[in-house]
Amino acid sequence: RSAGEYDDSGIRGSRIEVTAALDANPDSAAIAVLAPYQKTVDSIMSPVIGQSARFMDRFRPESELSNLVADILRYSASAYIGRMADVGVTNMGGLRTALPEGDITYGNIYEITPFENTLCIVTMNGSLLRELFENIAAVHGEGLSGACLEISGDGKLLDATVAGKEIEDSKEYKVATLDYLAEGNDHMTAFAKVGDADKLLPEKATVRQLFLNYVNEQTKAGKKIDSKIEGRITVKE
Repeated sequence: RSAGEYDDSGIRGSRIEVTAALDANPDSAAIAVLAPYQKTVDSIMSPVIGQSARFMDRFRPESELSNLVADILRYSASAYIGRMADVGVTNMGGLRTALPEGDITYGNIYEITPFENTLCIVTMNGSLLRELFENIAAVHGEGLSGACLEISGDGKLLDATVAGKEIEDSKEYKVATLDYLAEGNDHMTAFAKVGDADKLLPEKATVRQLFLNYVNEQTKAGKKIDSKIEGRITVKE
């Protein structure tokens, strides 16, 4: 038939919400197909690798979980540049669920960081760093480490410090973030103004693996994973 002979006026679409309600009537044939794979996945994801001191969720302008992941990024940079990064930045959208209190499993880390995002260490001057903080203020907060921001209720940057000091426009700062954000995505446009030569992408340094490494290190040291809201980003109405 020619294009003019088709009538699609009867086609309708709808959204199906994927929730636990769908588990009430599972498809037995599908379950049978997935069963052997499920056993393998469970054997990998179920082992306990550490302990969480508290329930940690993600929310703006600042949260326990976003602080934790930003801290991990900043801390992990030391393996590649010989010191911790000056600032760590992650996005709330990249953290897909909360970390429960108590046992931490491989599965918990995979659920929080399901994407293949990797560490990127960006060298930028103070002027661009301030612009990055303006980007963060405009979205009302992201995961932040090593800096403190004061922002307005309508998303303006009012004040910013790094390690308790005012930002120097000509000084170079090391910012540990995700490769995705380093490209200028998710409204972090200041990163896009940095040339590729000033972006270090270590091999096999996925955020997930860095998170797992951190949990393993803390566990070996007899410590629980902990993070608190510390006033890294405060809103002045």
